[in-house]
Amino acid sequence: MKSIFIFCLCIASMLSCVGQDDHNVPKTVSSPVKLAAADWQSDLKFLQQKIHKEYSFLFKKVKAEEFDAAVEKLYSAIPSMKENEVLAGFARIVSLFKYGHTSIGWRESPVKFHVAPVNFYWFSDGVYVEGAGKEYEKVVGAKLVKVEGVPVEKALEAIKPLVPAENDQYFKAYGLDHLTIPEALHAQKVSRELKTTLTYTFEKDGKTFEQSITAMEAFRLPRQYGFVRTGDDWVSARDQSMTPNYLKDLDKVYYYEYLPASKTVYVRQSQIQDDRSEAIPAFYKKVFDFIEKNDVERLVLDVRLNGGGNNYKNKPVVAGILESKKINQPGKLFVIIGRRTFSACQNLVNELHNYTNAIFVGEPTAENINFYGDTRRVDLPKSKLPDFLSFAWWQDKPQWENDDWLAPQLAVDMSFADYKNNKDPILETCLNFSNKDLVLDPMGHLRDLFTAGKLDQVESEAKKMVGDPKYRYVNFEQKINQSGYDLLNSKQMDAALFVFELNTKLYPKSANTWDSYAEANWKANKTEKAIEYYNKAIALDPNGVTGENSRRMLDEIKKTKPF
Repeated sequence: MKSIFIFCLCIASMLSCVGQDDHNVPKTVSSPVKLAAADWQSDLKFLQQKIHKEYSFLFKKVKAEEFDAAVEKLYSAIPSMKENEVLAGFARIVSLFKYGHTSIGWRESPVKFHVAPVNFYWFSDGVYVEGAGKEYEKVVGAKLVKVEGVPVEKALEAIKPLVPAENDQYFKAYGLDHLTIPEALHAQKVSRELKTTLTYTFEKDGKTFEQSITAMEAFRLPRQYGFVRTGDDWVSARDQSMTPNYLKDLDKVYYYEYLPASKTVYVRQSQIQDDRSEAIPAFYKKVFDFIEKNDVERLVLDVRLNGGGNNYKNKPVVAGILESKKINQPGKLFVIIGRRTFSACQNLVNELHNYTNAIFVGEPTAENINFYGDTRRVDLPKSKLPDFLSFAWWQDKPQWENDDWLAPQLAVDMSFADYKNNKDPILETCLNFSNKDLVLDPMGHLRDLFTAGKLDQVESEAKKMVGDPKYRYVNFEQKINQSGYDLLNSKQMDAALFVFELNTKLYPKSANTWDSYAEANWKANKTEKAIEYYNKAIALDPNGVTGENSRRMLDEIKKTKPF
């Protein structure tokens, strides 16, 4: 049984649920427990040994030697670190695994931290203040420009190592919380000094201004699913005169509504758990009975807010759709996914992708398609800092179909103006769908054309889809590159050369495409071309990993054929 929704919220780093009203916070940061450097070092070694002994299977995205090197670096630095820097160091170590369920328990650490009463959200046009305490109402709806004088892009890059982000979507959903934590910003060198008052630079109504915001000790933002709950003390940027479907009845795990204008049944499910008033099987029986007995032409299942729960409860959803011939047809079934679609809900969307005719709309999910989930809690002996270490491998798709996320077939983002004015472009796309030219499986489409020998069409279709924003979350470069290597490894040299060359045409500024094309030419005994393309890769990435690899390959060529 899988019960990770709570953990998912915890690793959203400390900031869900109801906040406190006490604004009398100290001006300096203190810790309730003073641990010696040797205590922290002992805990670090304990964690290192524990992972090697019992969780070595987590070494997938980081090599064991890279992990050990990071541990040794932190171990040596601890005696000269402040406690908040040590805590951040532990967060960085555990985040190396890049599995969202594998994290540290910030709230239960012996190190106090503070949280600024402001909620950031990353819209398609930037990071905005989605909500804030009433005393900071001025900044609500403002775009974030700088944090402590650091441009927001650099601040985000600085805090990213603290987040156990499986992909960029996970970071968008949960990483922004660290922009409100003085201890995290100081540890990651965004702030020069450790203090509880942070200075942000905002842009609003064509004006740029600074605002100092005082963080409160161990504060929890009053929000649900990433959005603040308004009240006497909290203000939202969203027009409260109405509520869009995806934010309706959030006190319920799920609800459904009939939208007569489009003959659509809309379902919003935000956990894989039974609602207190009605279990999942009963709820979906009611939904599908309604569909069968009424004039319904489509079903929209919205799981963009769904952070998971118990994946054994997914069966009624999947089975109900499979049994509904009325709905399980192309263009009649839509699944809205997004940056909070995670854990047991990733299992759900994987199964819907495998077995139904659903069209996925919105943003990519926050979880890898196949992933390590579920956790065991490991309390470190000296500090009692809890670490949550994943142990269960969930594989709903073959390993060669694994990916950083499940990408939507129709990519649609939400701007700040959309959110503010209660517009939902994702749902609107589902309701107004009429695109007969949508390619549900872009890579499958290209493979079919290639197999049929329609090479000119392969190139033209690839160029068209790469330039089409609705496919922007499909990693064509990586997938085409992998197809090239599959052909190369099966000794289909001419076919491999065509695919690698196509990738250089699609992504001429990518060092990796030229490096791969060079390798294919070398293996095809076209040495002069290989040299030319390796040099091209070096020129594009002179100081990076790809450039380094190209130089190494040129050295290998030189050994066999001096030039």
